[in-house]
Amino acid sequence: MSALYDIPMFIHLVANFGFPIMISVYLLMRFEKRIERLEKILGDLAEMIKFMSNR
Repeated sequence: MSALYDIPMFIHLVANFGFPIMISVYLLMRFEKRIERLEKILGDLAEMIKFMSNR
């Protein structure tokens, strides 16, 4: 009888916590690409500033 009680509780937990976790993972994966792009741009900017200050 306790197994029947555990299944609805498990479904409830997945419904409450599974969806937010999946959304968080999806957003982190999307932001990772943008953060990598920003890192490259900032590195290029630092090199340009260094080059311009040595002129």
